[in-house]
Amino acid sequence: MKIDYKNISTLGELKKAAYQSKSIKDELRSNLRDKISKGEETFHGIWGYEESVIPELERAILSRHNINLLGLRGQAKTRLARLMVNLLDEWIPFVEGSEINDDPLKPLSRFSRELIKEKGDKTPVSWLHREERFYEKLATPDVTVADLIGDVDPIKAANMRLSYADDRVIHFGMIPRSNRCIFVINELPDLQSRIQVSLFNILQEGDIQIRGFKLRLPLDIQFVFTANPEDYTNRGSIVTPLKDRIGSQILTHYPEEIKIARRITEQEAQLDERQAKSIYVPDLAKDLLEQISFEARQSEYVDSKSGVSARTSITAFENLLSTAERRALITGEDKTRVRLSDFMGVIPAITGKIELVYEGEQEGGDKVALILFQDAIKTLFPNYFPKIEKLEHKDAESPYDNLINWFFESEGLDLMDNLTDNEYEATLNSIPELNTLIKRHQPDIPKEDTFFLKEFLLWGLVANKKLSKRRFQKGYQFKDLYGSFISKL
Repeated sequence: MKIDYKNISTLGELKKAAYQSKSIKDELRSNLRDKISKGEETFHGIWGYEESVIPELERAILSRHNINLLGLRGQAKTRLARLMVNLLDEWIPFVEGSEINDDPLKPLSRFSRELIKEKGDKTPVSWLHREERFYEKLATPDVTVADLIGDVDPIKAANMRLSYADDRVIHFGMIPRSNRCIFVINELPDLQSRIQVSLFNILQEGDIQIRGFKLRLPLDIQFVFTANPEDYTNRGSIVTPLKDRIGSQILTHYPEEIKIARRITEQEAQLDERQAKSIYVPDLAKDLLEQISFEARQSEYVDSKSGVSARTSITAFENLLSTAERRALITGEDKTRVRLSDFMGVIPAITGKIELVYEGEQEGGDKVALILFQDAIKTLFPNYFPKIEKLEHKDAESPYDNLINWFFESEGLDLMDNLTDNEYEATLNSIPELNTLIKRHQPDIPKEDTFFLKEFLLWGLVANKKLSKRRFQKGYQFKDLYGSFISKL
């Protein structure tokens, strides 16, 4: 029966409406069953987990399990936990004034039991919206049992003139106050072992122990924990008896395809409306941005155990558009297109989010970011142009011979950072061989993407050691590998 919560304000009215109490786990289970049977999306905005994580999470909810989401950083663990709120009933009743959201039909606290005993059906009832039923705590070394469970409050004892033997002197912590709610503990291994032990009885026996008190409070809580697998052997670990009390452990992962990674980045990037309207981003630029993170996850310079967060691509995308926007502001243009040289603006977003191994530290963060960028270009290059083999016969013909000869016979190409769009296009159009290669190998490329692809071709030849590239203060210079040396002889 659908309850008109606006018109119910007492326990008697609640009983007349034939309200049926449900535990939060049954609530989640029931609403999930409805969504699955109707073919509705259960975890909106989560991409790449449709055939892996989400089915496991749904099974855990149907089994009424407490859940541990285990995965590297930036794998949407906390996002998944927050989206579980959408599986709760929109409103639930609680005893007005209760610290622990007591169910009017099944009160737990002394306050609510005594209030109901005193007022009976006239006991005031309030309603709690599902958005208010999510509690979250980051596990840090300074978290105490008092923070989570509670402690004796001497001020309350003095004000109420109570003995310390009276359970009314207890000040409840975060977990009892999240009764009938979803409670998330992030980075569980960082929680000291003695604090983890304090969770045993809450998860299994349904009582809490504070100082000398042992209160039988069968709290109704959906626990969700998150953890990084590296933490099991690094900063801390999840104690075995606690793991035994967690019903399901679900492994998360990074996007397995660039298409999915792009979708996540475009959804999460915080863009100004003016950026979105005034800056055109070629598809190749979006793929290249995601490929940098894919390269980082396989790089010998990056600590794979630490992971490369999805936030790397998100902040890099924001930086990429800001780089193009800044250039347009300098040149006085209302609209512009992302250039490949704009990717130099994403380096700060990369260096701050990757953990380097010793060899990477020796190279330096900026240099490793450039290496990842070049590796990404090298990986995507064969998708657009003929592959360049590592070992080639010295007399073998190459589709790039005419382009390389152009650089051999010229002074090279200077591509400045703050050229206007017209100047940028004119600079790249000064190399006719670029047009020839694009017409031959990418005849269907959108016109708006043409100049980005021309620049991509130059950087690809550099990555494959067919051309040289030098950075100077205000731009880049592309030259052949040996011509400049020969001209000096």
